[in-house]
Amino acid sequence: MTLNLGELSFFLICALIGLAIVILLLLLRILRVIPEYERGVVFTLGKFSGVRNPGLNIIFPIIQRLIRVDMRLATAEVPRQEVMTKDNIPMLVNAVVYFKVIDPEAVIIKIEDYIFAIRQYTQAALRDVIGNNEMDTVLMERLQIAEAIREIVDMETSDWGVDIESIKIQEMELPAEMKRAMARQAEAERERRATIIASQGELEASKNLRQAAEELAASPGALHLRTLQTVRDISSDPSEKIVLFLPADLANQAGAYIKTNEA
Repeated sequence: MTLNLGELSFFLICALIGLAIVILLLLLRILRVIPEYERGVVFTLGKFSGVRNPGLNIIFPIIQRLIRVDMRLATAEVPRQEVMTKDNIPMLVNAVVYFKVIDPEAVIIKIEDYIFAIRQYTQAALRDVIGNNEMDTVLMERLQIAEAIREIVDMETSDWGVDIESIKIQEMELPAEMKRAMARQAEAERERRATIIASQGELEASKNLRQAAEELAASPGALHLRTLQTVRDISSDPSEKIVLFLPADLANQAGAYIKTNEA
């Protein structure tokens, strides 16, 4: 069977198109673009052969494998868990870990799933640190507790090629009975402060009243004026009342009369 020139040209064009597609697919497998926030860990025949920087890189298929590692700051949430404090008070605590990869080679070779490992190790460190402190210390020194957890986790994960930036304790939930007890304690403390403030006010008022009484006693005219002012204040009230005016020196006159009769 013979092919004419037209059929031969058609088959040749199809072959060239197929070859171009194969070359294009091969180039797509060979040429890899790594963005600025990633690094590429390359294995050649199963052995580590280097870390590729951002940009255009050549990876030979079949014999080489590229694993991308994100170098940006990442977060791992520690799920809520019940932790027992040093004074045997249960608390529900959850936290968030902020970390980033500093060694792509170590984070791929030395550990299988570094995000899961960081979450689990932080959970264990959180239990240890809070379990060695009393409830009041945990509630009042949350930042110091978080920093202590960060130091423990960072010391362990430094060999994994990961740097722990910070750990934030998001929520601490106490039992309902403990919340009511703390509310009663706070209410009693406020009542104590109110009583102290009221007693201090009474003391200041008594001092001022004593000083006013001494000054009024030294000036009889001022005492009369004060009496008239009090009468005016009473008369402004529309309620029914009876006002009896007695001499201011009635007591003195009565005393003199008693002494005269005794004599």
